[in-house]
Amino acid sequence: MPQQKDIVKIAIQMPGAYPQLIQLDQKKPLSAVIKEVCDGWNLPGPDNYALQYADGVQTYITESNRLDIKNGCILRLTKAPGRCAEDLYKGIQSSDSGVRCDSLKELASVSTDVTFAQEFISRDGHLLLVKIVEDSNESNMIMTHTLTGFMELMDHGIVSWENLSSVFIKKIAGFVNAKPTDASIQQVSLDILESMVLSSHSLFLQVKQEVTMERLIAHLQVTNQQIQTKAMALLMALLQTAGDSDRQDMFAFLNKRNLRQYIYKNIIHSSGSVQDEMAHYLYVLQSVTLNHLEPRMRTPLDCYSQEQRDILHGLRQAAFETESENSLSHERRRSLCAKEFKKLGFSNNSNPGQDLVRTPPGLLALDTMYYFAARYPDAYSRFVLENSSREDKHECPFARSSIQLTLILCEILRIGEPPSETGSDYHPIFFSQDRLMEELFCVCIQLLNKTWKEMRATQEDFDKVMQVVREQITRTLSSKPTSLELFKNKVNALNYSEILKLRQTERLHQEETLAPPVLELKERLKPELLELIRQQRLNRLCQGTMFRKISSRRRQDKLWYCRLSPNHKMLHYGDVEEDIDNPPIETLQDKIPVADIKGLLTGKDCPHMKENKGKQNKDVLDLAFSITYDVEEYSLNFIAPSRTDFCLWTDGLSVLLGREMSSESMRSELEILLSMEIKLRLLDLENVPIPDCAPVVPKPPSNYNFCYDFSQTEQ
Repeated sequence: MPQQKDIVKIAIQMPGAYPQLIQLDQKKPLSAVIKEVCDGWNLPGPDNYALQYADGVQTYITESNRLDIKNGCILRLTKAPGRCAEDLYKGIQSSDSGVRCDSLKELASVSTDVTFAQEFISRDGHLLLVKIVEDSNESNMIMTHTLTGFMELMDHGIVSWENLSSVFIKKIAGFVNAKPTDASIQQVSLDILESMVLSSHSLFLQVKQEVTMERLIAHLQVTNQQIQTKAMALLMALLQTAGDSDRQDMFAFLNKRNLRQYIYKNIIHSSGSVQDEMAHYLYVLQSVTLNHLEPRMRTPLDCYSQEQRDILHGLRQAAFETESENSLSHERRRSLCAKEFKKLGFSNNSNPGQDLVRTPPGLLALDTMYYFAARYPDAYSRFVLENSSREDKHECPFARSSIQLTLILCEILRIGEPPSETGSDYHPIFFSQDRLMEELFCVCIQLLNKTWKEMRATQEDFDKVMQVVREQITRTLSSKPTSLELFKNKVNALNYSEILKLRQTERLHQEETLAPPVLELKERLKPELLELIRQQRLNRLCQGTMFRKISSRRRQDKLWYCRLSPNHKMLHYGDVEEDIDNPPIETLQDKIPVADIKGLLTGKDCPHMKENKGKQNKDVLDLAFSITYDVEEYSLNFIAPSRTDFCLWTDGLSVLLGREMSSESMRSELEILLSMEIKLRLLDLENVPIPDCAPVVPKPPSNYNFCYDFSQTEQ
């Protein structure tokens, strides 16, 4: 007895007969099942029959795919694939054009089945189709069916495309190049040529020679969307398969005719599945075009290349008006160059080429910097001079920023990544802008400088600034701007404060979607983590900080130090010399009891900011804070060396005064700690042994030759 799981209940149909309901035993040979079905209808010669799905894709049932049959399936008894192939083979050779047309039409339909295709190709049926094309004596309808059947047969990969004759290729190309011809023939011919191009480089060369770019572009400008789509597919296949030289020629042709803009505008009017397919081709066109930058991205700067050294010095000379260098001694000239390269923002100012050795972005970073300097000289000079003349540690390094920004743009635009087979995420701006990478860089490097100032960043904040800039670019591109001007307006409107608001909104939305137990856990953890931050702030005040006194002329001339006593009861402060980093608490002569502190003031409310009203810039205002003591008649005034120190001290003083901490640093740190703690609490640690003590730290290696120092010491 067969097991129940091997039995499938199905219905079998045949034209002109009542359906049979049978229980198909999957263990029984398929030939025996077909014989039983034929016997039920009194049909002789069961070898001439086969089973086929009645609905959907009407695939032949074979021993290899029979297990896909499910309960309730409807099958049809039909001609065996071998018999069908033989009948069609003869019908195609009939002297009656009507029989030939019907046979070829049926062939185009049944060739989608691999079982039939194997039978037909084993009889050299595909060669018969090739001969029909080469002779070209048939009507348009017969030729359409012939080409469709041929394409379906070749799609199974049973026969190699490289076996085709040059005469056949010329004929197919002729159908594409011909102006007054049947649209159906052109559609299938474009399909066939695309498959040829993608199959081998030798066929690519033949197709490229036979099909003119002008004719291919003409197909993109017709009203027939199917022909547009097929022509676009062939164009993408040619671009993907072409070598560097051929690809550059094709790019030049596309740009010369402004065809990228035309192609993009044309896609807007496509509809349905055609639009989805065209969107993929636009994505491929964008990907292949941008990937021509990959060689520059993968190539490091050659310090022995005179051309590349000249470009580096050209950047320096474009930024700084210097005296004639030819009249200077070698040592003097070398010193001057090192000084100017440092101002330009290179980490290795004596050998700036070393900054461009890392790949990616390699030479592409040098290309983008040079393009910016040459294309927008005023903006370039303004960027460099504005930052090189600053003395408050808030200068934005042009070269270092440019190198990192180029890398970010490469990652966002996916330069160097081959296009995926299903990708459709393209940027409309690509189709309206030549040299997109370089022009985006020019907009974004100025955005970076603007964001740097908004964040009041120092060199220590470099990575943080780059993360914000990446987010600004990504968010703006996701809105699909259609022109560079629109991108520029949107990305500049998305300033740092807007990014913070968006992050907060998204964080709140994320919290709303959390499960109630997680939200409850978060609220329970907050007091513990806030206490941890309070202790860190007080410890930081105990360590102390060096502050500068700023005179009315805003010259930073004197230093003083302030620190909290270990018992948190006294603030000690006093003037110190510049060469003393951490003076002992005993050397600080002045002190204020914490109990006498009455208030904490910040910004323009501080007494020393009111005294110099109208003379202080925004940077200084944002770093100013004061404490009032006794009966609020006296105050101790501070100018924090950085925004981080400002947050640490104002938080710490708030803790001493019994107030809530309110700085942005506290909120950020609390969010990070909460996120980490929740993830740890939610870890599945069941049956995982947790050691009682930390593991032993291994000995340091004998050398650090494997380590690359990105913060190369300036020489």
